[in-house]
Amino acid sequence: MNSRRQFVKLAGTGILAAGVTSVYGSEIKPIKESSKFVKPTDLFSIGIAGFTFIQIPVDQAIEIMKRVGVTNLSLKDVYMPMNSTQEVITQVMDKFKAAGITVYTVGVVYMKTQESVDQAFAYAKMAGVKMIVGAPNYELLSYTEKKVKEYDIKLAIHNHGPDNPLYPNATDIWNHIKAMDPRMGICIDIGHTTRDGQDPCVDIERYNKRIFDMHIKDETKAAKEGQTVEMGRGVIDIPKIVATLRKIKYSGMCSLEFEKDMKDPLAGIAESIGYFKGVCAGER
Repeated sequence: MNSRRQFVKLAGTGILAAGVTSVYGSEIKPIKESSKFVKPTDLFSIGIAGFTFIQIPVDQAIEIMKRVGVTNLSLKDVYMPMNSTQEVITQVMDKFKAAGITVYTVGVVYMKTQESVDQAFAYAKMAGVKMIVGAPNYELLSYTEKKVKEYDIKLAIHNHGPDNPLYPNATDIWNHIKAMDPRMGICIDIGHTTRDGQDPCVDIERYNKRIFDMHIKDETKAAKEGQTVEMGRGVIDIPKIVATLRKIKYSGMCSLEFEKDMKDPLAGIAESIGYFKGVCAGER
């Protein structure tokens, strides 16, 4: 392949030949070709997780989203602190809206006290979203469930992998929420799941009724020391992920959380989104 632009173009149409090597010298997983191609209609949508943008200004984040053609955002509090007034929250939300970007959730929001749980739900209400991606301490789950009922706002608990004993994987989340209100669910991070030694496809299928959101990425290793890499260059079987999402008829967001080159993430985001779109276009 002669250029990165050619790769993105091919990924966008779902036509990647076996054995292709990127301009960076690493092998890119092939996308299946078909002489009788019929593009499926997916129920899920593509977004970007706000942690991707924690080191860049809001206007640059908006410009990146425009350039890669993604209009859904899970908003991290870097642009809208948790203690913001309604006026500040409205200004930030209006800025994204004017750019054609939908803020569909906020988070990840960490909740270590009852006061922080109260603050999280009040914050989400002021932002006008119907879901929080969060991580309440275990002892706060019952109190959090009360707030879910009070506000009618879903909670998608984010798994943290082997780095943090709080919700290391989807099974741990499920075991804590399975008897709770059905609006208590999971935001499955397929990178942390892989680094924790679990198969994200197994967990997606097993806990499908409670998976409200997804953070998608690729990893260098299926081990704790694994690092985020451009999608298609790592060890996660992205075509299998897409096939599993279709199998369970997942209708939520698949939000890229790109944790590499965070001061200048455009190239990696573009490659990752292009690859994911290519997989979606080429897999049936």
